[in-house]
This record gives sequence, C-alpha cells and structure tokens, in this order.
Amino acid sequence: MREFIDRMRLVNGDPAAAKTAFALLSNRTRENLAERAQRYSAASGKTIAPEAMIVPSRFVIRFEPQRMTSLVVGSHALVEVIGLGPDDRAKVTCAFENDGWRVDLDLPALPAVQVRPGSP
Repeated sequence: MREFIDRMRLVNGDPAAAKTAFALLSNRTRENLAERAQRYSAASGKTIAPEAMIVPSRFVIRFEPQRMTSLVVGSHALVEVIGLGPDDRAKVTCAFENDGWRVDLDLPALPAVQVRPGSP
C-alpha cells in the first residue's frame, strides 16, 4: 500500500510513473482501466494507454498515512490506512496476485456498449 501511495505521488502526468503505479493494481482494476482506455480511444480516435487512465488530479491524499493494519482472508486483504486525526482513516481492498499484493480499486462497472441500429 505504501509503495502504491508513493508511486501515485510521482505520476503527475509522467507516463513512466503511471506505468509503475499501474503495475501495482489488481488484474480486475487493470482490466477495467484497459476497457476505459479502449473506449476512450475508439470515441476520440486517439490511442491512450490504460495507465494513462490513472488521473493524478483524482488521486488526493486526504491525510498523511501514519500506520496501516490489515485483515487478510485467503488471497484478499482489507488494509486500513490510519493518520493522526480521528477522521484520518481509509479502507483499501487488496488482492494477492502474481506473487504479490495488488491494490484492488473499487471502480464502477462500465455499462454495455450500445450500438446504433444499422451500424456494422
């Protein structure tokens, strides 16, 4: 979790930093972002990499993490990130994949692609 936070702090429009942060995401999260990138590319005519869908301006650290605790059940974990203040808490889901823990962001599912009648 700390590594993901550190990497996200470095993204700020840097494609290499976005790629390293993207590598710490779960398969499910990466697939969701890849589908979003593909849809964006199809709609705009500009190719965009899945890691470019990580928007640094949407990643705001509400508090400085002081400690973390985790509850591990099988290949899933719930990490509680705790700051100094009583309201400085966040819960993050992680999944153990590919020999390491990955951050499993709760992104909304994408709606089905609608095709106009008569479109190929």
